[in-house]
This record gives sequence, structure tokens and C-alpha cells, in this order.
Amino acid sequence: MTGSTSPSLDLQLHTLDETEALAGRIAAQLCPGDVVLLSGPLGAGKSALARAVIRAASGDPTLDVPSPSFTLVQSYETPKGMVHHYDLWRVEPGPDLRELGLDDAFNDITLIEWPDRLEAYTPADALEITLNPHADGLRDARLSGWPDRLHRLMDQP
Repeated sequence: MTGSTSPSLDLQLHTLDETEALAGRIAAQLCPGDVVLLSGPLGAGKSALARAVIRAASGDPTLDVPSPSFTLVQSYETPKGMVHHYDLWRVEPGPDLRELGLDDAFNDITLIEWPDRLEAYTPADALEITLNPHADGLRDARLSGWPDRLHRLMDQP
């Protein structure tokens, strides 16, 4: 994971619309080679955020984006390039992760839920997003990494 000198941004997401707006701002910044790491407990909204990023990147708000919980990865051709969505919840950390095609995926745009499973394979220059849900539906989001672009996420409409 990124070091403590990495910039960070703390947000509160009150609604799904706010989550989707953040996803749109993230998608606007994505380019091949980018990795977005999505952390948080079960039910934190990782899949909802990933789904919204993929839809925004594709330009299709109705795109079917199933959870890759059982397939481990779903890939999408978008105007920004290939986007790979990994869910590593059921995966054990270790060298077997390479069998999931991560080396090639890291050349494209990659979204990874449960990135703690990556251990040594965690890209140093990733955008890390940690979601923490509250009982009232509010979600805290901490974004870190992307030192040259993080500020742009809030400068966009």
C-alpha cells in the first residue's frame, strides 16, 4: 500500500447518487496502467463504487456489471481501454495470484476489491479507496495515492 506521505482525501457519501458522482470523477481520470484498490468491510459499497466507475468509463449508465465474486474477474471494453474488475475476497494471498492475469491487467485499467490479498503484488502507484459504512447508510471514503491527480477528483463537477 502507499506510504504515509501519500496525499489523502476524506469524503462522506450520503447517497448512491453521491457515490456515482465520485465514480464519474474517478472514471474521468482513468488511463491505461491505472489501478484502483477498493477496501472496506462486507457491505461497505465497494462493488457499487466499482460498478459505477465501470459504467462511467464505458459511457453506458445501464451497462450490466455483475459482481466478480465467483468469476474473480470481469473485463469490459470501454472508450478508455480495457477495464478489469477483480474481487479477491475468496482468493488466498500468494504467488497463485499471478494465475489471475494480474500482470497483464495492470497494463490496462484495473479495479480490485479486497486488495489486502495482493500483499507484495500491490502496485505502489494505485489509487486506494477505503469505504467505511455507518448504520444510517452514510459512508466515509478515504482516497489516497495518485499524488499528481487526487486533487483533480474534487475539482471536477
